[in-house]
Amino acid sequence: MVLFGSAFLLVFVFFGTWKLSVRKDNYSFVDVAWALSFAPVALGYALLLDGWWVRKMVVACLVCGWSLRLGGYLWGRVAAHHPAEDPRYAVLREKWSDVLKKCFLKFFLAQAVLVWLLMLPVYLIARQTEVAFQPIEIAGIALWFVALLGEGLADRQLKRFKQSNSDPKAVCQEGLWRYSRHPNYFFQSLLWWALFLMATPAPWGWTAILAPFAMLWFLLRVTGIPLTEKLAAERKGKAYETYQQTTNAFVPWWRKAQTTSS
Repeated sequence: MVLFGSAFLLVFVFFGTWKLSVRKDNYSFVDVAWALSFAPVALGYALLLDGWWVRKMVVACLVCGWSLRLGGYLWGRVAAHHPAEDPRYAVLREKWSDVLKKCFLKFFLAQAVLVWLLMLPVYLIARQTEVAFQPIEIAGIALWFVALLGEGLADRQLKRFKQSNSDPKAVCQEGLWRYSRHPNYFFQSLLWWALFLMATPAPWGWTAILAPFAMLWFLLRVTGIPLTEKLAAERKGKAYETYQQTTNAFVPWWRKAQTTSS
């Protein structure tokens, strides 16, 4: 029943966000809803399931802290640009121009399904009754904090770069962005590997592997890197092409030597 309840809540949230987006003519609100929707689901699992209360509160605090930080960051970005829309959704508008509202409704509801799936590890963790943390859970908690710090630092570095550079063709290559074109996405994916580690000792904990793979699929194949890269290449031209040649797309790593065309 708890899983059905969370599914209903998420459908309600994303349907309401779709209605708001249509009324305001700005589909960027889905980003804020996506980030913030994890917090109430995590709290619901912690309060309604019968696992060890310390473990439940720890995972709820971890997820809520991340959800509220990212949601606040994205809300600031959307509010600062409204009524202008995130360019990614402008691309989708053009692609879905014939049946715009219907396609975006399906897209928003797909976000509800994704959040529900991503919260599977939290559901399993909140049902774990053993009264002690196992080493793999402690490792997962440590990885979560590393990932949260990395994602927050990447967001802060990009925001600072944008505030100090008026050139729309400038490419951020400061801090973590020197070693990855999308360090924020990389650290976001690590958060779900951390939850997988924490869920592993629980009954059926191995099924939590679906969550980090779902996050990777979303970031690498849907609206994460593909659309972001396409738009950056169009806006920034040669500068971004050089950045692509020298810098890994996802995993932070040493820069490669620039190739020169004949």
